[in-house]
Formats: sequence, C-alpha cells, structure tokens
Amino acid sequence: MSKGAGGTSGGIGQFFIGLIMLCSGFYLLLNAITVRSGFGMGSHLYGFSMLGSRVGITTGMVLIPFIFGIGIIFYNSKNIIGWVLTIGSISAMLFGVISSISFHIRPMSAFDLITILVLAVGGLGLFLRSLKNIDANIE
Repeated sequence: MSKGAGGTSGGIGQFFIGLIMLCSGFYLLLNAITVRSGFGMGSHLYGFSMLGSRVGITTGMVLIPFIFGIGIIFYNSKNIIGWVLTIGSISAMLFGVISSISFHIRPMSAFDLITILVLAVGGLGLFLRSLKNIDANIE
C-alpha cells in the first residue's frame, strides 16, 4: 500500500488541490485588507482621567523620557534608571504603534467575497481531508 499525503492513505491530488485553493483564497482575502495607522507625533497614545479632566499622552511626550534615558546611558552606561527610561519609552512607542493600527476590507461584491471564502475554507477542508487515513476496505 503506497503512502499518500503526510504518510497517510489520503490522496496526493486532494492535498495539492486543497493547498492551492487554500493559498489562493487566503492570498485574495489578505490582498483585500488595507492597513491604516493613526500614529504621529501629535496623536494621543494613551489617555486617562485625572481630577475630573481627560489627560492624553502624545507620542512626543513619550520621547522626552527616551531622550533623558539616552543621555543618562551615554553619561554612565551602568545606571539602571537610564536603561529603564529608554526601554520603557521604546516599549510605549511600539505598543502605541501597534494599538493605533486599524484594518479595513475594501468594498467588493458578494460574489467576490463568496469566491474568496469558498477557496479558503474549501481548500482547508480538502487539505485536511487528504491528511487523514482512508479505509480501503469500505464495503
């Protein structure tokens, strides 16, 4: 008995057809998504309420401790406060960039969306079915 996809008795043809459908469906889906970011030097990264008013921390404000941290590190590289300020500021900036990202799907017809979903999910089904054993003694 010859082995098929993944060392099972599943079909090699189903494996490759499913893989092609899966890849093309997810390619088309990801190609239809646009990524936007509202990150900028004046945009608010974080906000909180203090004494009844809303206070926002901008990306420029995050750079202030970064600048002090870099200065402290260059003056004395063994100073832990400089490292904490620098690493904390970089972490806050990275978190701000990631949290300001928004995903939007482009307008498309129902036919386009159904085609993409059938390719992606149908391909996944064929791909997974090719990996399971098929009993040859079915009567």
